[in-house]
Amino acid sequence: MLITEEAETMTRLIQMIGGILLLTMAQSGLACDYPERINIPNGTTASIDEMRAGMKDVEKFKAAMQAYLTCIVEEEKAARAAIDDLAPEIEQQREEMLTKKYNAAVEDEERLVAAINAEIRAYKESNE
Repeated sequence: MLITEEAETMTRLIQMIGGILLLTMAQSGLACDYPERINIPNGTTASIDEMRAGMKDVEKFKAAMQAYLTCIVEEEKAARAAIDDLAPEIEQQREEMLTKKYNAAVEDEERLVAAINAEIRAYKESNE
């Protein structure tokens, strides 16, 4: 019995839907927690203790962000391993999504570091 193009297309569609469902189930079991955003002290009004606490909070955030980034990469590896026959176009879409998610998190961390650095400069200027 010959498989028609329509049957092949339907089989491929069913495989993709099954893969997406499997991925959804896998992700719910591995959910990575995005680090909670922290408040940066105002460098022009904060005390030295508040600035030190702010810097410590940033370091904790950075460590939590690294754990998050590692988690999302591992989560994606596990999800892909759970899918038997991942179509190349779906794999490409998944890779693009992971890259966007990863880059957005890195950009968030960079903005936070830039913000604390700006407040440290403001603190130094107002306490000279």
